[in-house]
Amino acid sequence: MKVLNNVDKEYLLASIRDVKDFPKPGIVFKDITTLLADAKAYNFLMDHLYARYKDAGIDFVAGIESRGFIFGAALANKLGCAFTPIRKPGKLPYTTISEKYSLEYGVDEIEVHIDAFTCKHSNPKVLLIDDLIATGGTANAAVNLINKAGANCFEACFIVNLKFLNGEALIEKNTPVYSVLEVE
Repeated sequence: MKVLNNVDKEYLLASIRDVKDFPKPGIVFKDITTLLADAKAYNFLMDHLYARYKDAGIDFVAGIESRGFIFGAALANKLGCAFTPIRKPGKLPYTTISEKYSLEYGVDEIEVHIDAFTCKHSNPKVLLIDDLIATGGTANAAVNLINKAGANCFEACFIVNLKFLNGEALIEKNTPVYSVLEVE
């Protein structure tokens, strides 16, 4: 599958703003809203993702709340497949299944509709997408949730991977990981 060369990666990375000390002192937040506001960069990114996945036979793109919705819905539209939102508890109106995961100081949870991956064949192929991978807890829970719902999460895709937090190691135990951009 297609990957970007270093020049293209630098182009996209330059469209993402660093915000120092957000949400707390010492953190450098990767703000993707500047990428979204740059139509040329956003279209370039979406064309790359389409080229990477167009022949993969994907049935669903699943996006993690909330920024995963932005990339996931657009990619599903380009691929001609369905989009499924993975949300925080209490946000979906129908019967859900959930997956809990550990945080540094506690537990969190995500949900999906029980019939979120219903299609004409068994074991539908799902691409998971989100804007950023840090420690990997939420994304790993999403992979587990997709598989629990009777689908096959064949890859998890992230726009930015904060490599120094090693989150992909957790997810790679359950599915391959593709990161468009990596920050050391």
